[in-house]
Amino acid sequence: MILMVIIYLMLLFWENEQNEEGEESTIEHLHVDYPQSDSLVRYCNHMVLQRVIRGPDNTCKKEHVFIHERPRNINSVCTSPKKMTCQNHSSTLCFQSLTKFKMTVCQLIGGTRYPACRYHISSVEGFIVVTCDDVGPVTFQRYVK
Repeated sequence: MILMVIIYLMLLFWENEQNEEGEESTIEHLHVDYPQSDSLVRYCNHMVLQRVIRGPDNTCKKEHVFIHERPRNINSVCTSPKKMTCQNHSSTLCFQSLTKFKMTVCQLIGGTRYPACRYHISSVEGFIVVTCDDVGPVTFQRYVK
């Protein structure tokens, strides 16, 4: 049993090392979970570890949102007529979805350093706000209820 725990920890650290080298930061990797994963018990804790979601210097993110919608529907937000200047980005345009999407909001309740982060799960429906480039959504900014 102890040997299995040691092997698991070694694999976890090895996986984290691999992710630091080629960390994926696409909106789809970081925020899209469609169809929603089956791991409903401790969903947020599981997803944050699986997707290596963390803040600067391996800190725990205070909040993270997973969108449960088809990627093509999320991509269509970039053609939305609901354009606005992004908060905290004076010249960057944000686009708001025209329809509400199902989402899971993960709110930090314990831990300060990744991977020892613990989250509370909340299901919400709301409009998503994203930044876009010529290809599609680049960053998830926020949701609006």
